[in-house]
Amino acid sequence: MALKWQDTEDIAIRLVEEHPEIDPLTVRFTDMHAWIIALPDFRDDPKKSNEKILETIQMAWHEESQDSKS
Repeated sequence: MALKWQDTEDIAIRLVEEHPEIDPLTVRFTDMHAWIIALPDFRDDPKKSNEKILETIQMAWHEESQDSKS
């Protein structure tokens, strides 16, 4: 499945899988952006992201990481 910026939940799940030891709330958006566009299934224009999209992904990632710990 090709990931695009609007696939926030799917991206969050992949980030939990790729970076299980990371607290999403401590990640800089520049680092998170780099990790997202490096995902093998990511197929969107890297320049189409913005702060709102990254915040939404970060919050979804945080929720997914909390769920994976319980």
